[in-house]
Amino acid sequence: MSLNDPVADFLTRIRNAQQAEKKWVDIPSSNLIIRISHVLKEEAFIRDFILIKDEKQGILRLFLKYDDSSMPVIHHISRVSKPGRRVYASSSKLPRVLNGMGVSILTTSKGVISNKKAKVLRVGGEVLCQVW
Repeated sequence: MSLNDPVADFLTRIRNAQQAEKKWVDIPSSNLIIRISHVLKEEAFIRDFILIKDEKQGILRLFLKYDDSSMPVIHHISRVSKPGRRVYASSSKLPRVLNGMGVSILTTSKGVISNKKAKVLRVGGEVLCQVW
């Protein structure tokens, strides 16, 4: 099965797994998905992730994070730039998510980074998703 939008599939699998209170979720791996997972881990939205080798492209196992009362740490995760409508932001107009409490994940010339790191590096790029 081929996916038209693997990033949207990645985000949907995370939403569904958290709604079902799963400890981890398995996702088909790609370099972009791995980099987004790095950003989610750096920003403390997930516990960890590992790459499981298989005969095809590999599987990324994401370990989800919950607080003390078993509520998911990720309250909202949504796709911003879609295949039919790309959304770009310059370094001076990077989106602020939930007044700084959330994170936008961007793909830039410096790699896949959060809006906070992009502001420090003074780079813009395509806004992939928002998390809070």
